[in-house]
Amino acid sequence: MFISNAYAQTTTAADPGLMGSLTTFAPLIIMFVVMYFLMIRPQQKRQKEMKAMMEALAKGDEVVTAGGILGRVVQVKDAYVTIEVATGTEMVVQKNAVTTLLPKGTLKSL
Repeated sequence: MFISNAYAQTTTAADPGLMGSLTTFAPLIIMFVVMYFLMIRPQQKRQKEMKAMMEALAKGDEVVTAGGILGRVVQVKDAYVTIEVATGTEMVVQKNAVTTLLPKGTLKSL
C-alpha cells in the first residue's frame, strides 16, 4: 500500500568505451608510478650501493656492523669478514652485517 514496487531496469547500460575504462584505472596506474619513484627505485639504488660497498671491503677499512660494533677489517673472505674490535680481539661476521664504511682514522678519534 504505502511502499511502491521496485522494478529492474530493462535497458542495458551504455558501453563506456576506451576512455571510460582508462579513467577508471587511471588512479591505480598513477599510484603505481608514484610508488615506483618514491619507494622501489630508491631501494634498488641503496641495494646496489650496499653490494658495491661489500665487494670493495679491504684489509684496513674501518666499519660499523649491524649490531653497532666498530672495528677495523683484518681479513676478508668470500662471505665473512674478520674485524678487530680491540687490540688482540677479533670477531668474524658475515659481510652483509657490515652496514657502514667509516673514513680512515675514525676509530682513533673515538
